[in-house]
Amino acid sequence: MTSPTVPRPPKRRRLLAGALVIAAGLAYGLLAMPAHAQSQTVNPKLLRIGYQKYGTLTLLKARGALEKRLAPQGIAVRWTEFPAGPQLLEGLNVGAIDFGTVGEAPPIFAQAAGAQLAYIGNEPPAPTAEAIVVPKGSTLKSVADLRGKRVALNKGSNVHYLLVKQLEKAGVAYSEIQPVYLPPADARAAFERGAVDAWVIWDPFLAAAEKQLGARVLIDGRDGHSNNVVSNHQFYLASRPYAQAQPEVVTAILDELAQLGQWAEKHPKDAATVLGKETGLDANVLELAVSRFSYGAKPVTPEVLAEQQRIADAFHTLKLIPRPIRVADAAWAPPSARPSTQQAQR
Repeated sequence: MTSPTVPRPPKRRRLLAGALVIAAGLAYGLLAMPAHAQSQTVNPKLLRIGYQKYGTLTLLKARGALEKRLAPQGIAVRWTEFPAGPQLLEGLNVGAIDFGTVGEAPPIFAQAAGAQLAYIGNEPPAPTAEAIVVPKGSTLKSVADLRGKRVALNKGSNVHYLLVKQLEKAGVAYSEIQPVYLPPADARAAFERGAVDAWVIWDPFLAAAEKQLGARVLIDGRDGHSNNVVSNHQFYLASRPYAQAQPEVVTAILDELAQLGQWAEKHPKDAATVLGKETGLDANVLELAVSRFSYGAKPVTPEVLAEQQRIADAFHTLKLIPRPIRVADAAWAPPSARPSTQQAQR
């Protein structure tokens, strides 16, 4: 069932998305990613970007600044929409796209499954932009009340770690809840009809649930006060073959995102208006969502990678990923930041 809050895309786009899903073997989560999927040829005259219908990449698409910047080099930009991060990274792995944006958990699941991706950049923490919500009138008052309850979430998405950490903080084992793995549209439908007791979701779906359904936030990414339990970074990633072949383009994307973030932070209502045209969501929904977003795209630091490593370790302990990973193996640095051959030999 499709969420009533987001207009269905044109038939041609739906067919394209369906073809990508079939080709990638999706089942609302990340499947094993064969290594040969990365043996792809990079087209130097085409940049294929995967995006979700929200956030800075959506603003970049709407404003067309990247196309203008790359046009003198004869590089065209093609955009493909994905419903969530895990599906987007499947597209990255099978060579359907070159660049995209996701939350914290999807790249960990993807790396554990063999995808050769590269962390290009990230936005600052946005812990209030994701939350565990319950229906209006629910008797659940705390995270501890989720014990034995049905909780909907998109497996392998950024909110997966939010749920893990908040359960841990409340003294509830992950095995004590009943996770129901659904993508956002189906999760909203299940939430509306009472098929699940709680829903773990991110903006703008979170804002839509609050404004349109009267959903109540049980807890967000904080501890109930002002301390962050999770950071909720938004990451920009590229396929490693593309990043290695086109480092100047990757750097240009991050630069355009940083400039756009400065504009959006100073003009939140204008940003909400642009996103409204792109998403079809109500202005009051987007204004709430935009107020919780964070802007300031920059290269990924060792500190942020260390946070990712903690998430990866937690997922491995819970057997949510099949093997331990070293997140730093997926780090990427532009050529200017890499040591020269002579320096490396010293």
